[in-house]
Amino acid sequence: MTYQADLKLFIDGSWRAGENRDAMPVINPATGGTIAEVPLASTGDLDEALGAADRAWPLWRATDVEKRAAILHKTADLLRERAQEIGALLTQEQGKPIAESVGEVIGSAQMFDFFAEEAKRAYGRVLVRPTGQRSIVIPQPVGPTATFTPWNFPIYLLAKKVAAALAAGCSVISKPPEETPGSTGAMGRALADAGIPNGVFQLVHGVPDTVSRHLIGSRVIRKVSFTGSIPVGKHLMKLAADGMKRITMELGGHAPVLIFDDCDLEKTLDAVVPQKFRNAGQVCVSPTRFYVQEGIYDAFQRGFAERTRALKVGNGLEADTRMGPLANERRIPAIAGLVEDAKAKGAKVLAGGERGEGGYFFQPTVLADVPLDAEAMNNEPFGPLALMRSFATVDEAIEQANRLPYGLAAFVFTENGRRANLLGDAIESGMVGINTFAISVADAPFGGIKDSGFGSEGGVEGLQSYQVTKAIHQA
Repeated sequence: MTYQADLKLFIDGSWRAGENRDAMPVINPATGGTIAEVPLASTGDLDEALGAADRAWPLWRATDVEKRAAILHKTADLLRERAQEIGALLTQEQGKPIAESVGEVIGSAQMFDFFAEEAKRAYGRVLVRPTGQRSIVIPQPVGPTATFTPWNFPIYLLAKKVAAALAAGCSVISKPPEETPGSTGAMGRALADAGIPNGVFQLVHGVPDTVSRHLIGSRVIRKVSFTGSIPVGKHLMKLAADGMKRITMELGGHAPVLIFDDCDLEKTLDAVVPQKFRNAGQVCVSPTRFYVQEGIYDAFQRGFAERTRALKVGNGLEADTRMGPLANERRIPAIAGLVEDAKAKGAKVLAGGERGEGGYFFQPTVLADVPLDAEAMNNEPFGPLALMRSFATVDEAIEQANRLPYGLAAFVFTENGRRANLLGDAIESGMVGINTFAISVADAPFGGIKDSGFGSEGGVEGLQSYQVTKAIHQA
């Protein structure tokens, strides 16, 4: 399949490329070959985008909510119509299997539909006052927003931010990842074709630190939303502090999975293995630290390893591929180093553990009896690496789940309702899935605690993150 993407910046209603701009290669991770070049925004481009966002947002916030909603719904319709085409671009840029890519586009459309309707429910409240007096509390859009998103779910994570911000009445300048410009640009084209006014949504690529410093340092930007690594998130927080800008940070995780001996073992294994290796493990909520109760530990290891070895690894465009390559070459030595460190400290390799052939492939890998001082047990692997240890008691399981400074997602598999309630309360995490991995949905908040960040995307909380509260008192 030929990579057919028109890679351009979208500034003040016009698509721009070339014109002596610097460019960056776009790599197909399944082959390691260059498939295109993405133009990078200059300082002048960024200033023009800032000026357009500043001019556009008073008009957009004043636009009738039904009209705003209609544009978001139309964007969702176009994403669905173009899902196969956009999904193919995403797979060639990022590597994930085509079914996952198309599913990501459909999920993005659902995000636009949800926030189109949620915008109509941005209610305030009336306070009790004596006759003749009025006090009301109303939400208003925070203003021009800068969003920064990563390459692992480039369309869905962009949609989460953009749909909510536009629904709230904000203008948006988005810097999606340079690794996946075709798919994110296709989302931008859907918005443009749906009739988004000039300057309300803009898309720029560039050197990440240069773009983030320029946008966040501008007086125009009033809100920053970032999804990515903890070190970069902390860096952006410092930049935002100088301008007292509101921020949402969805950062890394290292999700524990507590497997109890009363679970339906076969059903649990059928669920956890595909989820572990979805997107080659490059998922912030990927189940990674598997704590398994002693009575079923051996059986769980065997079943997990057998299913892992049966996974078809290959080019994501092939229909029977179940795991594609890593998204970039630097992840290969990173994962290999974690495996070697764990092995040196006593972990057993049950499956994988080696680099694959061609492209940026690494075998889906399962390690058992991984000691707590192994680097992989303390730092997010962000790759196709499953780590296993046994536990005896509920208290021990909770202690291990809460041991790290991460707190994005955690998962529990048990048929004991009382235990499920206890663990839902006791685990220190922004999200807990009990007998399910379905925790990223449009109508529920998505976000973490501790070093995994703060603020929410999705649900009413996602809309509120782009609003400020105003109290109006009248005597």
